[in-house]
Amino acid sequence: MTNGIYTLANDVVYDQLVALLNSIEVNVGQDIPVCIIPYDRQLEQVRAEVARRKNVELLDDPEILAPWREFAYQAWGTHPQALEYWRETEKEAKALACHHRYAAFDPKSPLENFIYFDSDVLVLNSVDLMFEQLNSYDFVVYDFQHRHPRHVYNLESPRLLEIFPESQIHSEIFCSGCFAAKRELFPKPQRDWLVEQLAVGEAEILYFHAHDQSLLNYMRMRSALPICNLALQLPEEKITGNCVTSVHFKPKNHLLYDKGVRLTYLHYIGLSSQLFTRVCAGEELDFPYRDIFLHYRYLYEPEKRPYSS
Repeated sequence: MTNGIYTLANDVVYDQLVALLNSIEVNVGQDIPVCIIPYDRQLEQVRAEVARRKNVELLDDPEILAPWREFAYQAWGTHPQALEYWRETEKEAKALACHHRYAAFDPKSPLENFIYFDSDVLVLNSVDLMFEQLNSYDFVVYDFQHRHPRHVYNLESPRLLEIFPESQIHSEIFCSGCFAAKRELFPKPQRDWLVEQLAVGEAEILYFHAHDQSLLNYMRMRSALPICNLALQLPEEKITGNCVTSVHFKPKNHLLYDKGVRLTYLHYIGLSSQLFTRVCAGEELDFPYRDIFLHYRYLYEPEKRPYSS
């Protein structure tokens, strides 16, 4: 395999996973490889779904996942608060599991060039441009996280601007819910070096409430890997939003448009997985772009789709 898509999932996000896979099949193609990285061992429904799809596989290999979980543990172990806070709030297992997405960088992983999407995403357009940009960059993103650096770094840390210039912070940070990158960007010696830098005080710049997102941004920026953000590089008239909190998108033919331009993806960020589970169980709960989610979730079983009374 060369180009393909990763996501992170378990049975808790099953309904969202099905919607994502269906949206990829319709709007990207039936043959693009999709690889599901397990969030944890709750995988009964996920395994059944993988068995039904010829282009989807489950990256269920402990030898690939373990080094990245260990790296995350070592990295956050240098932070003055993170592990202690996660243990006190019983969030340690969940926080560390989010870092399983890093397995996409493993030399044994199946995809050479990849786009990672969170499971709470619908892909609504071609992703060819993101793959094309990987010919020139190590990372390609398409979001506006750079406008909100507080969700990536601890802006109160006096060391932050000693490590990264402000201009870089406001132009290069990205949301870990969607990014394109390459396999083997962070070999073991580089990971060890990053942990060393964190251990001598740089860990305080991480925003531990954003766990994998904060650490991934640090990994890329500290390693000086070239990045392209399409939201900053596309012509203004071609740029679209991608977040569910933007309520001005216009639906047409089960797609979304921003000022007449088709979205590449929609991220239902901030919405609980329980909301989608309850809606799919028949509860009449409203949220932005509910109908388009239900369209893709029940694309191949429309008779099961819940409708509002």
